[in-house]
Amino acid sequence: MPVHHSAASYCLGIESTADDFSVGILSFDGEVLANVISAHVPEKGGIHPREAARHHAEVAGKTVEDALQKAKIEPRRIQAVAFSQGPGMGPCLRTGATAARALAAYLQVPLVGVNHCVAHIEIGRLVAGAGDPVTLYVSGGNTIVSAFEAGRYRVFGETLDIAVGNCLDVFAREVGLHPEERMPLGAVVEKMAGEGQNYVSLPYTVKGMDLSFSGLLTAAIQLFQEEEHRLEDLCFSLQETVFSMLTEVTERALAHTEKTEVLLTGGVAANERLQSMLNQIADEHNARFCVVPKEYALDNGAMIAWTGILAYQHDMTVPIEKSFVKLKWRLDDVCVPWHGG
Repeated sequence: MPVHHSAASYCLGIESTADDFSVGILSFDGEVLANVISAHVPEKGGIHPREAARHHAEVAGKTVEDALQKAKIEPRRIQAVAFSQGPGMGPCLRTGATAARALAAYLQVPLVGVNHCVAHIEIGRLVAGAGDPVTLYVSGGNTIVSAFEAGRYRVFGETLDIAVGNCLDVFAREVGLHPEERMPLGAVVEKMAGEGQNYVSLPYTVKGMDLSFSGLLTAAIQLFQEEEHRLEDLCFSLQETVFSMLTEVTERALAHTEKTEVLLTGGVAANERLQSMLNQIADEHNARFCVVPKEYALDNGAMIAWTGILAYQHDMTVPIEKSFVKLKWRLDDVCVPWHGG
């Protein structure tokens, strides 16, 4: 039986799967009181797990403190501590888990291990008002099309190699693009794609309901090195091809499940071209299109806290001695008893 609490109960959530260390505090009725993010920005290249974990360890105390101050609540009002248990990078996950265990032990409250992918869907359902959607979750580390069926979020399609966010980031770095102020690499590619005019043919790889981006990425980099096409046209072509693949698989999942909502979440969700393509297919299937606002679409503590509340209300807590991180914890391995779909 679910446990019911008054709105005076709060959960603190810690997110640390990759380059962001974040602490969110939510009330049990879904009010976000704090969502503080400290991002690790590598000097060059992609994320180095140990360097990111070192960053997380350095900022953990301050980020928890900032979140509590922003929430304006006493630590003793925290009813549970949730943490991202997986999937993710080992050193990063372990750092967040260590902080969560220490906090739960100090406050003498239950610990809740949260699946990072489930959390992206649940925060989307909360803040975007989606009830039972087909979800496209696209980020630097994940590319998944899923929908709820028989107690779990089922995976209808996923990447067979690299994630779409990683594909865009690697391409950007290989062609010499750099993050701009308040603009990550994916957004820089989007900006340049807006100036592209000519579509350059690239490999379109959809295998059943799954996707492959590595061959497409290699081909795009090779075309750039041949210096026969404008970079703006290559960015435009890369986006169009990648997003068409994602839209095709999402549309098939929508047609199969006959759901009435499409939810877009994850770091790549901010891309307006991808939003417009999904909005179009949702419209054609008489479904409502929902997109998660950027602050909750990126990796964040609020999504961990909210999913922690849902799990806690169904007695899904974990003893500290059994709270091992799960680097490869799949979305469809998680029971979701709170979903009424």
